[in-house]
Amino acid sequence: MGGNKTPTADTPSLASLLMAQDPAHLQVLMTTLALANTESQSLLAEVLTGSGPLGTVAQGDPMGAGDAFGQVGMSLARNPMALMQANMDLMQGWMTLWQEMVTESFEAEAPPVKDKRFSDPEWQANPTFKFIRKAYDLNARWMMSLADRAPDIEEPIHRRAKFFMQLLTDSLAPTNFLGTNPQALKAFIESGGESVLAGLRLAREDIRKGGGKLHITQSDHTPFTIGENIATAPGEVVFRNDLIELIQFAPTQETVHAKPLLIFPPWINKFYILDLQEKNSMIRWLVDRGLTVFVVSWRNADEVSKDFTWDDYARKGIYAAVEAALMASGAKSLNAVGYCIGGTLLTSVLGHMAATGYNKIDSATFFASQSDFELAGDLKVFTDGPGRNYVYSIIDNHGGIMPAKDMYETFNWLRPIDLVWRYVVDQYMLGKEPKPFDLLYWNADQTNIPGPVHKQYLSQCYAENRLAKGEYTVLGEKVNIGNVKIPVMLQASRDDHIVPYESVFRTTKIFGGDTTFVLSGSGHIAGVINHPDANKYQHWTNPGPLDQGSAKEWLEGAQEIPGSWWPTWWAWLKPKSGRKVKAIPPKDMGLGAAPGTYVKKRSEDIKLPTE
Repeated sequence: MGGNKTPTADTPSLASLLMAQDPAHLQVLMTTLALANTESQSLLAEVLTGSGPLGTVAQGDPMGAGDAFGQVGMSLARNPMALMQANMDLMQGWMTLWQEMVTESFEAEAPPVKDKRFSDPEWQANPTFKFIRKAYDLNARWMMSLADRAPDIEEPIHRRAKFFMQLLTDSLAPTNFLGTNPQALKAFIESGGESVLAGLRLAREDIRKGGGKLHITQSDHTPFTIGENIATAPGEVVFRNDLIELIQFAPTQETVHAKPLLIFPPWINKFYILDLQEKNSMIRWLVDRGLTVFVVSWRNADEVSKDFTWDDYARKGIYAAVEAALMASGAKSLNAVGYCIGGTLLTSVLGHMAATGYNKIDSATFFASQSDFELAGDLKVFTDGPGRNYVYSIIDNHGGIMPAKDMYETFNWLRPIDLVWRYVVDQYMLGKEPKPFDLLYWNADQTNIPGPVHKQYLSQCYAENRLAKGEYTVLGEKVNIGNVKIPVMLQASRDDHIVPYESVFRTTKIFGGDTTFVLSGSGHIAGVINHPDANKYQHWTNPGPLDQGSAKEWLEGAQEIPGSWWPTWWAWLKPKSGRKVKAIPPKDMGLGAAPGTYVKKRSEDIKLPTE
């Protein structure tokens, strides 16, 4: 990480920069710095109180952060030995820190810093900043340990306390403050204060875009146009209703496998994560394997679709797409894919198909998708009582729609170091303009969600886990996923913060047929969308039984394979895709070319209904 480097001529130290200044100019800089530091602290307060889950504390605490902290405190008060041990550990930590600061000053080389926030050489070479870094780390670890030391709090309270404490400790990192960020201080001196002025302008613009609420711009969106330089795989819209457009992509081979592949992406985002650029397009890669590929493009919720239910998504989404794909391809059956919540919907409908004898889906693959939510991670903070009621209030206050901007904000705050504070530092402190990045453009292109669908997903799946328990109802039928006998492959990503791989592994145990599990490196997006040509990451396979043991035990016995998991998936999918037949281009149905019209409708252009 470069944390053990010392400043060189190419990376001057903060002290050398200060010494190089003219005394009169230095006095002006110091006065300006004091003002800029005040402004940066005000900006930090805006970030904390104006956006994200932590900001709800300043809005009456609807998510119950204060209650969770209070219960941890009361538990420790009832258990004085636990509180005493916590305080003793903190004191011991401080004694060790002072000893380390003395002994490390005589070491030729200190151990490298692993936390990428502290990669600037000053955090290792400058004794003052080294002490600040180590003191922060000590205090943060102590704060994070408190909930674990409280012996008699319920799991939802424990989870909520840990989540909000993590947000708090991340927000208090010295890198987030101009006065204790050496990189920002050096930029301030080198630019004569222009870096902070530029950052404040960027911050004000983001507040303006957010209608008075800070809405961080992560990427320059201007270079991208859907259908021109992203989402460019050729094809046709072959079906449309008031919920979906079904896109069939043009073949690149003279012959194709007889069974098409139908992909159901999440409706929280748009489908073109599967087709950002030619070099990383999963859709193009699958087409080049000789598959006829169909993808569902979901409607961005508006006045027309705001009252749609889970059953509407089952009927107008899954069933309608299957029938339309079979009609367009001439096939009698197909293989299906479900990504994230699209996979949860597909699982529930497969249960309905099993109950009603519908047999037109021959296999299913799930990308980062869970149907057992027992170990669903930090998102469960938003589905316990206070969290769920808070989300419901957002929906009710926006005329029955879950707004895209709130979903975007929620996912950013699940990884605040990478998706919030990084941009606070780079843009608001260093004054860097956002750079074009296709993935972040897609990430910001969130969709509105119909309130009934979102409420059912949070309550019946996350909070009550009905789908895994066989208590979920689809189109009037109570579904049992154990009755789904078709071959299933579930993919998970080891560093997924949205759908933890342990949760996906539990999902493997509820299907009734031949089930395969594959674990990829990286997270929710990069773990799934990892073109083999990129030669990145790795994946793990284990042919052992899935009905016994934990995810950790499965991984301990797994084989690590370098690179993308796609070839392993294709080795599984190819024998299930049928014989080769002559490829037929998609018909022009008069509905327009790929990527269609639904994908181009941005949420900010949709006027949300009022109460």
